[in-house]
Amino acid sequence: IRITHCTHSYYLIVLDSARSNMQFQEDSRICAFISQRTVFMNSIQPATLVVIDEKIQEILYDTSEDVVRYLSQKYPGIVFNDYGSLVLMPGIVDSHVHVNEPGRTEWEGFHTATQAAAAGGVTTIADMPLNSIPPTTTLDNLKIKAREAYAKTFVDVAFWGGVIPGNQHELRSLIDAGIVGFKCFLCPSGVDEFPHVSVDDVKKTILELLSTKTVLAFHAEFERDEKMNLLKGTYEYNTFKFLRKSIFLYCIFLDDPGSYDTFLHTRPDIMELDAVKLICDWCIKYDFRCHIVHLSSAECLALIKDAKTRGAPLTVETCYHYLVLAAEEIPAGFTEFKCCPPIRKNSNREQLWHGVKNGTLDMIVSDHSPCVPELKTSGNFLTAWGGISSLQFGLPLIWTAAKMRGIPFFDVSKLLSSQPAKLCGLEDRKGDLSVGKDADFVIWDPEESIKIEADDIYHKNKMKFHTIVLTTLLLATMIAAYPQKDGQIFSNEAIRQAQNTYLIPKDATIQKVQEGIELAAYESIPGDQRINLFEILGEHVPPEVVNNLQTQIDQIGRN
Repeated sequence: IRITHCTHSYYLIVLDSARSNMQFQEDSRICAFISQRTVFMNSIQPATLVVIDEKIQEILYDTSEDVVRYLSQKYPGIVFNDYGSLVLMPGIVDSHVHVNEPGRTEWEGFHTATQAAAAGGVTTIADMPLNSIPPTTTLDNLKIKAREAYAKTFVDVAFWGGVIPGNQHELRSLIDAGIVGFKCFLCPSGVDEFPHVSVDDVKKTILELLSTKTVLAFHAEFERDEKMNLLKGTYEYNTFKFLRKSIFLYCIFLDDPGSYDTFLHTRPDIMELDAVKLICDWCIKYDFRCHIVHLSSAECLALIKDAKTRGAPLTVETCYHYLVLAAEEIPAGFTEFKCCPPIRKNSNREQLWHGVKNGTLDMIVSDHSPCVPELKTSGNFLTAWGGISSLQFGLPLIWTAAKMRGIPFFDVSKLLSSQPAKLCGLEDRKGDLSVGKDADFVIWDPEESIKIEADDIYHKNKMKFHTIVLTTLLLATMIAAYPQKDGQIFSNEAIRQAQNTYLIPKDATIQKVQEGIELAAYESIPGDQRINLFEILGEHVPPEVVNNLQTQIDQIGRN
C-alpha cells in the first residue's frame, strides 16, 4: 500500500494491482536483476538493473563481480537476482483484451484474465469497452467497471472507452477520467448493447475529439450493405442485394456450416479493404490519430503503407492467431478457431509477417475474447461465437514463429511491449527497460520447449485444446520487481494481498481520475474493512498522516 500526496489537499490511497508481495522491510525495496541477455529497445546485451520502489533506478551494462561489489556498497542490503543467460525482457503490454466483467463474468473476469496474463508474461492489459454489461461508453459505466476490478487483478489494468451512436457527449469525460482511447465498430459487434457506428457517427466523433490527444480504434470490417445504401434504387444496388442474398442462402442450405471455408466466404477481404480505405481517408483528412485493430487481410497492407507514407497518424495491430494459424489448417467443426475478421489462408499469413517485418504493422496483440462453451463449441461456424482466447500464450506463439523468420528479440519486444504501451499513452511507465520505468519484467528461456495442455490454461472456460509444442519456457513474471508467476501455481494469498492500479495515459486529467475512478474503488470497500485498512496503515506511517487521511477520505465518501 502506497501513500501518495495528490494535487488535492488530501492523501489518497493508490491501490497498485499485482504488487502482491510488496514488503516494508528495507532490504526488499532495493534489488538488482542480472541477465546476460537483457532486451533493450535496439539491442540485447549483459546488464544489471537496479530497482528501487518499483521503478528502474539504474542500469549498468555489466554483470561482473565488480558490479555486485559496487552496488552492495552503494545500496546496503540490496538483493541480487541473477538469471544467467535467461532472457530478461520488458513485461508484455496487451492493448486488446476483453475481460467481460461485469455482466458476462461467466465468460471471463478480472481474476482469471489477469491470472492468465501473468502466467504468460503480460504485465499490463488494456480492457476493451464491450462484452461487459454495461459497456464502457459513459463515465458512470467506467466507474462500475473499476469497482468490479477492485482487488481482483494480478497485473496492471487500463481501460478503453467505447464509441456508439449518440454517446459523443460522453467522450470528453471519459478522456478526463483516464481511458487510453476509444474503440468503435464499423459493422455489427455481436452484442446488442454495443451497436456499430455509421459514417456520420465517425465524423461527429472525430470532430468532437479533434482537439484532444486521444486515439480512435476501429474494428475495420465494413458491411457492403452500408456502402450500397447510398445507391438505393439503382441497378447496382439491386444486383448487389440479389447476389448477397444468393450467397448467404447458398452458405446456409448448400454448403456445410461445419466447414471453415463456408465461414470464410461470409467475411471476404473486401470487407476489410473497404473499412481500411475509409479509415485511412479520415486519418489523413482530419490529421487525427486512428488505430486499426486485429488486421487480418494482407490485401490491406498496401493501403496502410501508402497512408503512412502520406503522413497519416495511423497505427495498425494484428494478432497472434493471424500469424500462427492458417485457414487450411482448421479442421471441420473446430469452431474454437472462429474469429472476426477471420483467420485467412497460409499465403495471407506470410504476407502479414512481411508487413510485421517492414513496419507496416506496428504491434501484435491477443484480442483475447472468451465465452461460455455452449456458444463456442457448436461445430457450426455460421452461428458460433467469434473470439479466440490466447492472452496467456502470446510470447511462446510469437517467438516460435518469429525466430523462424529471423526476427530478433528486441523487435519482438517492440511488437509486444513498447508499441502497445505507446498506443495506450503509457510509454512513460511501460514498454521498455529504461531508467524511471516500472520494473515489469518477463524472464524466459528461448531455447527450451513447452507443451500447452488444457490443464495449463488459467483463463476461464478453457477450450478444447490439442497439445501444442512451442519454443519458449516462461520462468517468471515480475511486476514492480515482485514475482507473479515464478514456477508456482497462483495462490489465494497472493490475490488477497494484490493491490490495484487503474493505469492512465500521461496526458489524462488527474483530478478526474481521482474523483472518477480511484475513489470508486474506495467506495466499494465495506465500512469495517476500511477501518482495518487504516489500522494497518497506522503501523507504517505517522499518526498525523493517518488521521488526516481518515478525515479526508470520510469527507470524500460523504460527498
